[in-house]
Amino acid sequence: TVEDLYEIMVGISAHVKFGIAFCEASGSCLIRAAGNDPMLQVVAIQNAEEIAAGHSFIILLKEAYPINFLNAIKQCPEVCTIYCATANPVEVIVAETSQGRGILGVIDGFAPKGVESAEDLQARQELLRHIGYKL
Repeated sequence: TVEDLYEIMVGISAHVKFGIAFCEASGSCLIRAAGNDPMLQVVAIQNAEEIAAGHSFIILLKEAYPINFLNAIKQCPEVCTIYCATANPVEVIVAETSQGRGILGVIDGFAPKGVESAEDLQARQELLRHIGYKL
């Protein structure tokens, strides 16, 4: 899976910097890692060690947006669920039994602070056009 995810990342963008960590849940039960940015790879491994949930992976990236990779990662046959693809702070909710650990879900970002105003709408639309997601 680490190799598949690596190929997806470099196949979509030659400029993306990333680190991947994958927790195995069978066999050797090791954390496998790959990437083209040593610091992101180290941080991905550290996060994987903290979560320590079988058959899960973390991809950290910079110089790109998560949405650019999301559909390709979803199409990877080994990937069952994606909990989030975000630049927000994330908390991972983990359950532990005598057998091991599993991810129940994530807290992605913060609670809403209000309802979008006309100015907020205009700023959002301008941002989407600026980063190339809308014409």
